[in-house]
Amino acid sequence: MAVAAVGVLSVVSLAVGAAGVGLGELVGSDEGRSLLTLSRWPRTAALILSGAALAVAGLIMQQLTRNRFVAPSTAGTVDAATLGVLTSLLFFASAPVMGKVLISTAFALAGTAVFVVLIQRVQFKDVVFVPLVGLLLGGVYRAIAEFVAYREGLTQSLSVWTNGDFSGIIQGRYETLWLAGAAAVLAYAFAHHFSAAGMGRDFATGIGVDVRRVTALGLSIAAFTTAVVVVTAGAIPFLGLIVPNLVTMAIGDNLRRTLPVTAMAGAALTLACDILGRLLIFPYEIPIGSIAGVLGAVIFAALVLRKGNRYAHA
Repeated sequence: MAVAAVGVLSVVSLAVGAAGVGLGELVGSDEGRSLLTLSRWPRTAALILSGAALAVAGLIMQQLTRNRFVAPSTAGTVDAATLGVLTSLLFFASAPVMGKVLISTAFALAGTAVFVVLIQRVQFKDVVFVPLVGLLLGGVYRAIAEFVAYREGLTQSLSVWTNGDFSGIIQGRYETLWLAGAAAVLAYAFAHHFSAAGMGRDFATGIGVDVRRVTALGLSIAAFTTAVVVVTAGAIPFLGLIVPNLVTMAIGDNLRRTLPVTAMAGAALTLACDILGRLLIFPYEIPIGSIAGVLGAVIFAALVLRKGNRYAHA
């Protein structure tokens, strides 16, 4: 079902564009094929890779922290990655894209590590309070980034990374996202280890799983994929939160089974949000970050209320 949705939405994504060139013209003329190669296919591929990678990152983080409300956007990971991009621009402006990705990854991993340490040391009576800690940390990272950007005259550049937008994606500007896709495949290879770590330290140790190493690997994958997406296209809020929740509610918690479906569902949702953003005020666009932010906030509120109702009737 998710694979079929990605296929259909990919075709729609290729067909939609301000140039008004249909699918037939894309493959039937030299100008159409050039447009397909240079713009439409790179954008569609970037959407699929970004959505899949962020959804997988959220699923891993939820599994390792054993909290359904933890994701890159609610653990400070996205905002820390954005601060890393700004730092790379200030001090390593001539660095290649991969260098910016590595710097952003280091910041994202450090920001996530602070979050994990805090939630491990503080005992929360309600799991809903855990993402609030991440949102507060993210607010701090974002405030620092905005202050530095204002002082250095980079406010406009910062806004590009804080609100995902694929309108500028062309051939030669999205290829690093294949690394995020590779990281998602790596996550699948360690799915059983992540599942064991999510069952608790005693259980994991009992079956020979090193929880500390597995947690470090999982968070590194999540930080890396988040950083790649932020550097390439900007932040897409709530995607890594809502997709894993909806998928696990539908098919269960078996990570080996859930992870591929989560990746496809994330890609489908990203494609749908981008297509909607292109059609609402056609031929102009609404950034995908705005569409995903509104949709994600509504679903996040519904999930919180659903959790609260469950406790109230327990």
